[in-house]
Amino acid sequence: MFQKAKRLMKKLTSAKKKMQMFMLMMLCGPTAVMAQNSAGDYSAGTTALATVTEEIAKYVPIMVKLCYAIAGVVAIVGAISVYIAMNNEEQDVKKKIMMVVGACIFLIAAAQALPMFFGIGG
Repeated sequence: MFQKAKRLMKKLTSAKKKMQMFMLMMLCGPTAVMAQNSAGDYSAGTTALATVTEEIAKYVPIMVKLCYAIAGVVAIVGAISVYIAMNNEEQDVKKKIMMVVGACIFLIAAAQALPMFFGIGG
């Protein structure tokens, strides 16, 4: 076996570049195929994916509540910022209001869409 590999390597080094690459691909290709096929059945992988799916599903309600909490904080801080801007008679008060409202709408929409994204009823 070792002698065959040694002869093959001598042939590879003496061949042209394209032939060297072809021989290398022919040598390494079946190894990759055997590595993928050696497991036989894939029940361990599907079991692991099912477990991960269940674990992620446990965190979705917490993340929804977190999105609502962040939206509340953004609304409070934004309202204070708009109030200060109105008292200082700044020019871009409408822009600040629209940005705060848009951020809150986005966070609430994301909280509503998160369970649907992971396929959890609710």
